[in-house]
Amino acid sequence: MCRNITTLRGLEPPATSEEIEAAARQYVRKVTGVQSLSDATREPFEAAVREVAAITARLLAELPQRRQPPTTVPPLRRADVQARIAAREAHERAHELGLPHEHEHEDDDADEHVHARV
Repeated sequence: MCRNITTLRGLEPPATSEEIEAAARQYVRKVTGVQSLSDATREPFEAAVREVAAITARLLAELPQRRQPPTTVPPLRRADVQARIAAREAHERAHELGLPHEHEHEDDDADEHVHARV
């Protein structure tokens, strides 16, 4: 369903607001079972993410320093995850601008096309 939430306390450099929000989003996805947002789920889901992120940031600030750093690196610090995020953002920009771009299909054939702007 979703990746495990990684430990944010004790990171060097400290956890960013983006990492805290990503962990909050994973938590809310896990406990709600909501994978894709609809008009009915969007606002309560996003409100919960904001609240969990705020509580997490406060908790991390109030806890004492860890003696040892966490054994895992948060996903947003991993090169492969950064590459996937960059590719997804480039694809979304191409959609927004109506530029030619590729889509991968289940049969692994790439298809370049332009979406009509509405």
